[in-house]
Amino acid sequence: MIGNVLQLLDEHGQLQAPARVLKSDADLYAAGLTPFAAIRLMIALERNFEITFKQRMLHRQSFSSIDSIVACLNELKPPDQRQLKAA
Repeated sequence: MIGNVLQLLDEHGQLQAPARVLKSDADLYAAGLTPFAAIRLMIALERNFEITFKQRMLHRQSFSSIDSIVACLNELKPPDQRQLKAA
């Protein structure tokens, strides 16, 4: 799962550095993620993981770090496809 998240961050996040060099708790907004890029990232995550983000997850904090993205995905994926942490 984490490899896909990092790839999608690189493709859609408009980050200043590759996602793989960031710590999992690094502030993605400080690393260059814009609100528009966060929306594009959300859509890419939904398509890639075949999930739909819940309305309560549609806020800045859900996309503020790799850890927070993975936490949302873990909540939305079936139990047999979950991962405990980002790193």
